[in-house]
Amino acid sequence: MLLDNLTLLLRIVEKGGLAAAGRELGLSPATVSERLAALEAHYGARLLTRTTRSLSLTEEGRVLVEGARRLLAEAEELEARLRHGSETLSGTIRLSAPFDLGRNRIVPMIDRFMDAHPQLRIELALTDGYLDLAAQGIDLAFRFGALKDSALYQRKLGTNHRIVCAAPAYLERHGTPLTPGDLAGHDCILMRFGENIDQEWPFVVEGKPMTQIVRGRRVANDGSLVKDWCLRGHGIALKSGWDVSEHLAKGELVAILADFAPPPTSLQIVYTGGPNLPRRIRSLMDYFAQNWPRDRLNYDRAR
Repeated sequence: MLLDNLTLLLRIVEKGGLAAAGRELGLSPATVSERLAALEAHYGARLLTRTTRSLSLTEEGRVLVEGARRLLAEAEELEARLRHGSETLSGTIRLSAPFDLGRNRIVPMIDRFMDAHPQLRIELALTDGYLDLAAQGIDLAFRFGALKDSALYQRKLGTNHRIVCAAPAYLERHGTPLTPGDLAGHDCILMRFGENIDQEWPFVVEGKPMTQIVRGRRVANDGSLVKDWCLRGHGIALKSGWDVSEHLAKGELVAILADFAPPPTSLQIVYTGGPNLPRRIRSLMDYFAQNWPRDRLNYDRAR
């Protein structure tokens, strides 16, 4: 019964409410409340803070949710090993990744991994915003740059270069910026991350880091759309090298201001489980680390 109640707690957190969790598990609202109360009584702690409009985990609840995920994953893996053999990977893995990187790089690798392990189930959430891994039930997330949440574990996949780029047609119409300051006179395509718009683009000028404020008529929270607009000649974009390397090689995009490019950042897999990950999750993470492509970005077309 304890495992069932832990499963219920995870559903409440993932669905954002008791009623939604109950509907998914076929439980009445009264039963959900009773079982949550039983769980809180068992651990002697309040697990959720509820108001009329929102639901959030207490600190004790957050600790229990993280432990419950590991416990339930281990129970699922144990059952799979007994049913299918110790070498079989099975169960569900939940992933999060940026739109462009997910579609172009991660999905093909997931497909190959799943072909090799037909008992696996993958849930992939594509978003250019940051998700709360514990609250959303995400096992692994792909993120660029330094981690803001020090409680997360990480495994580096590669080095990411951010490239200022534009379509040849745009540069023919509006000219090519020669310094970061020239971007002030150009139409830039901007990314939105939650409430924030990425208008401060990083550069290195005379050996010192600086930021250039940019503006533009197009703003999106989808990196794929930003790239598509850039390819269609609507403006200048700042993109990950992995997202645009093929377009640079084909001449569909041109890298600009390469002499002022900032130091590269890292791409890493982040997770909450620490060293005690279920075997299926650890195996997928090893697969990505061993097979991640090491692109050599082509700046031959930089202007």
